[in-house]
Amino acid sequence: MRLGLVLSEASNGLRRNASMVVSVVLVTFISLTFVGAAILMQMQIGQMKNFWYDRAQVGIYMCTAISPGETCTAGEASQEQIDSVEAQLESPTLATFIDKYYFETHEQAFENFKTQFAGNPVADYVTAEQLNQTFWVNLNNPEDSEVLVESLSGVAGVENVADQRKYLDQIFSVLNVASYTAIGIASLMLVAAALLIATTIRLSAFSRRKELGIMRLVGASNRFIQTPFILEGVFAALLGSLLAGGAIVAIVHYFVQGYLGASLTGFALVGLDDAFTVVPILLVLGAALAAASANFAITRYLKV
Repeated sequence: MRLGLVLSEASNGLRRNASMVVSVVLVTFISLTFVGAAILMQMQIGQMKNFWYDRAQVGIYMCTAISPGETCTAGEASQEQIDSVEAQLESPTLATFIDKYYFETHEQAFENFKTQFAGNPVADYVTAEQLNQTFWVNLNNPEDSEVLVESLSGVAGVENVADQRKYLDQIFSVLNVASYTAIGIASLMLVAAALLIATTIRLSAFSRRKELGIMRLVGASNRFIQTPFILEGVFAALLGSLLAGGAIVAIVHYFVQGYLGASLTGFALVGLDDAFTVVPILLVLGAALAAASANFAITRYLKV
């Protein structure tokens, strides 16, 4: 099979259907950009889980004067009750699970509250005595938080024992929904790209129906007839894949690492290494999409 002639036929087909080729490139570009963004978001969620789960604490909230519940019927937690909880944390039963802990007083909690809600009118109506004194506990293994919750829940003077991971799970659930939404949109657009590729090949085959008839008459092989059409679809999809890969790298470099990296210091963010990992996936996905669509169109419309 003469490669030069095959490439010439493919380039002629691309020129004849330039507008459709541009449409395929744009749709493939947009859909694969969504796919790449979804993959990066999953990478980001994984990094955030590893980063924050290791730092998640268990909060042991002591009773205040206004705390409800059966364990707070005596009002403010007494010093004896606070010492009792600390003794349990240092006991052999729980100490093996604990990396470190510290105690936050009313005043310290109030200072942290004012810092967190600076400029918010709610800060003017909260007093130090209304905020819980709290034991903040870091575990050797965050998965063991249930041991601490079961051991200290219901103890006199303890209003609540809360694992911070449950709040992180809610955030990650929202991020997962956003990621799945991006994948759903990308899937619909990939279907549109596949249909466009098939339509482009059909139009190209229709415009060259006389040439194809002559090729069949002179004994041209099926492979020789089919290959230019496959190359047309692969070229358009590959160009869209390259643009999507470039967009992903640019988003990570300028937006994630540039803008977000400067604003969200202390957060583990995806980097260029992650972006360059995604790019080959997009190229392979684009080529596979084009090859499958071209094969379907050839089988359906060329019937060779």
